[in-house]
Order: sequence, then structure tokens, then C-alpha cells
Amino acid sequence: MTPASPLRLSIAILDDYQGVARELADWSGLEAAGAEVTVFREHLGHDDAAVAAALEPFDAVVAMRERTPLRAERLALLPNLRLIVSTGRRNASIDLAAAAERGITVCHTGYLPSPAAEHTWALIHAATRRLDAELGGGGAGWTDDGGWQTTLGRGLEGRRLGVVGLGNLGSRVARVGLAFGMDVVAWSQNLTDERAAEVGVRRVEKEELFATSDIVTLHLVLSARSRGIVGAEDLALLKHDAILVNSSRGPLVDEAALLEELTAGRIGCAALDVYDVEPLPAGHPLRTAPRTILTPHIGYVTREQYEVFYRDAVEDIEAWAAGSPIRVMEPRPS
Repeated sequence: MTPASPLRLSIAILDDYQGVARELADWSGLEAAGAEVTVFREHLGHDDAAVAAALEPFDAVVAMRERTPLRAERLALLPNLRLIVSTGRRNASIDLAAAAERGITVCHTGYLPSPAAEHTWALIHAATRRLDAELGGGGAGWTDDGGWQTTLGRGLEGRRLGVVGLGNLGSRVARVGLAFGMDVVAWSQNLTDERAAEVGVRRVEKEELFATSDIVTLHLVLSARSRGIVGAEDLALLKHDAILVNSSRGPLVDEAALLEELTAGRIGCAALDVYDVEPLPAGHPLRTAPRTILTPHIGYVTREQYEVFYRDAVEDIEAWAAGSPIRVMEPRPS
């Protein structure tokens, strides 16, 4: 489709939970040219009809990562949509082929890998030092009768860290583990001994990683090949006190099998930032499962990251409106 002038643009910013989209980027140029910018702070839900009803008037949508999927069925209900800007470099929840068929341009923004790697270590520290129990102001460690130091933490030096996926994020996490004096091993479907050695770690087979690691952390891109890559048989290999950390994508792990292992007390802890369904429903069994540390997919949620997201989103919209789109995401060949 032919790009619209900013004078005729109606822009929806989705899932701005913190209400910072306007603060962290300069939208004034677009608005001065006549564009209308609407911010949705609340999640629009999972019903296609409800999402389509909310977004039907808009020419452009700024999607925060994968919070609101834009698959073929939804795109078919949005006849006015001509531009999607996805924060981050990739978005598996946008059907790029369907968008292309409908003449919808899809652009991405920049991305900082450091926040997700940092949050992975926040989860690891929380799990090893039992911060779920020891935090003051409600945790079991500080009780009405003066309870103090009710748990015993675990150190990191000399422990084995198993990294599943040694790409950009996995490598960052692995190097921190080495700095703590950990024995770091890694596995992924395409990982070579040479690549592992470049990071300073050792490649092992998947079975050995799950059976011998004290902490297993996942850093894979979600795809048809990686979905469910951590199944019941892998979880069954974990030590009784092992910690599983997932700050990548929920569907990498068989959620039902993980819940079974946690409930039965066969693993030490699951420290999770990502889930099969997000936001995690109020009645979801993970919310009350034992031996869990849960955060609401905040691994990438930092001021510095959002400044990149929203600044680049403005640039993407302005470039598209001028007829020269940038950072265009193309569908991959079948």
C-alpha cells in the first residue's frame, strides 16, 4: 500500500503497561503534522474480535514485543492497518507473510541484549539465595514473632551452570558464570565445540547438561524446532535440587511436565520470567506452585531499552510516511 502522510495517520501504541511511551520518545513531530497517537496501557486480551474492534480504526500499530499477537486471523479483521512497528529485532507473533499479502509494512526497532542477560542473573541469585522466602515485608524469613534467616542459601563458585543456547544472550550469561568461578557447559542443536570454546565453555550433550547441572538456563529463539525442546524426559534428568531458569520464551518448556516436577518436589526451583500465556492468568497453577520464583516477563523492561524501542518506533513511522521505510521485516521463504 502507499504510505500515508502523517496528516492522515492514526497510530495505536499497544501494551504500554508503565505509561512511558510518550515520555521516552518525542512524538511531537508526528502530532504536529496531524497524526493522532493513542496509547493503550491495558492488554487488549486474547479475543480476536475484541482486539480487532479496538484496533480497527488505526493505520499504524506499535506493538510491544509479543504481548499482542498479530496473526493472519487478526490482520484480516483490520482493513485499515498499513504499518506495524514491532519493538525489538524479531517478533514471532506477527505473521509477516500474511501482512505482506495484505500490503502491510512491518518494521522493527533496535534492541539491547544486556537487560535480559542481567535479569537472568537476578533470577539465579533470587533462586540460590531463596529470596522468595527471605525478603522482608511478607516473606517467610521475616515473621511476626521475629523470625530471621529461615533458609540456607547456595553459593555459585564451583557449581555447574548449564546454558541451553549459546547465542548473544547465552554467551553473556555464560561469561558471567565464568566470572563467578562456575563450571559452565552448554548445548544447543547446532552448537559446535569450537563455538563453545570461543566463549570459554565446554559443549556437552543435552542429556549430560540436564543431568549434571546445578542451574540450567534457557536462551533459545522460539521456533517450530525449539518449541517444547525441554520436555518431561529432560526435566526428569534434573538433580533434585537443580534450578531451572527461563527468561527466553515460555513454550520452550513443557509447562505441564514442569508443574508436575515442581509439585512432586523432584527439582529445587523454577525461576521463570516467561510463560505459555501472557499475561499469566490469575488462576494459573504456576502462581501457586511450590518452589517457584516468578516475574512478569520483565527481562527486557528497562528505561534504556524502552528509550531505544520508542525512539526507533517514531523513526520507523516517519520514514514509512515519507515513502522510504526503514528496518523492514521481510517474511522468510517457506
